[in-house]
Amino acid sequence: MTSAGSGLTLLQTCALSLLVFTGASQFALVGALAAGGGPFTAAAGAFFLGVRNAFYGLRLSQLLALPRMVRPFAAQWVIDETAAVSLAQPDRRSARIGFLVTGLSLYLLWNLTTLLGALGAEAIGDTDAWGLDAAGPAVFLALLAPMLRTGTERAVAGVAVLLGLGLLPVLPAGVPVLVAALAAPAVLWAQGRRKGAARGDVPEENR
Repeated sequence: MTSAGSGLTLLQTCALSLLVFTGASQFALVGALAAGGGPFTAAAGAFFLGVRNAFYGLRLSQLLALPRMVRPFAAQWVIDETAAVSLAQPDRRSARIGFLVTGLSLYLLWNLTTLLGALGAEAIGDTDAWGLDAAGPAVFLALLAPMLRTGTERAVAGVAVLLGLGLLPVLPAGVPVLVAALAAPAVLWAQGRRKGAARGDVPEENR
């Protein structure tokens, strides 16, 4: 609906969902175009947001251990939700089932609702008023929250949120997400220094 409301045709809207199966990148691309940005600028923002899926893929490739011929097709379904569901499973078989069911159901529903939304965009009116861009992040947070079991994991999540939200007004679309990935090494470095100081391993001039 947002895409059609921003001036894209029905065919362009459906092709975008079929080929770019990641909501954040789609919203970034459409938002930039709607704001008058050029196609290359819009594509760059969408690309930066999609880079995080490559990190998911590195972890999921080890967890799922899919046959080599299947991996290019499975890569299309490497998104926030499939990664969260797969990583929450207790064994490889359950992770594969979770990845398949989540990826297939979301892909079909996403493209079906894209078609319906594009057809009904004019009847709905102002698509921005519905706040649909918040639906994807809300689902991801609901999946992520139960996985934050330790203090370190919660600290990483908190720092990532602060970095992402704090840099959002000053950096191009997609870049704050990549910077937020530095939360993990930053928290681990801080914890290492704290433990070193407790043991007396930190040099005197750095204390």
